[in-house]
Amino acid sequence: MESLSPLEQALHAARALVLADLVAGDVADADVVSMVEESVSQRRWWVEQWPDGVHYVAGLIAQDVQDSLLDRHGRWPLCPVCGSGDPHALDVEPELGPDPHWVCHKAGVKVAAVGALGRATGGTASS
Repeated sequence: MESLSPLEQALHAARALVLADLVAGDVADADVVSMVEESVSQRRWWVEQWPDGVHYVAGLIAQDVQDSLLDRHGRWPLCPVCGSGDPHALDVEPELGPDPHWVCHKAGVKVAAVGALGRATGGTASS
């Protein structure tokens, strides 16, 4: 059996992290999972053009899915930190860098690493 290239390993890991956050927010419907797959496909091409960007794909895929969800379903993920005021989405930081996190700019705090929203929001939808 052939082992996966570092690019494919990074893409699979990024897919898993974003899917975990979608499941935690109870928004992992089939059409949303298709958005993830579309982003993974586009980012595969992007990293093939710029191999040094392989460490950034998790944050980029999270941002891609967030942008796609905004267009089709609304803001995601909603901030679990701010209990009052208008609901607002978290942002991914750094925008282009390793170790991406969901951040609330309103409160000025890191909420969770990409892939760990379930822990920040009290578990997955099934708990």
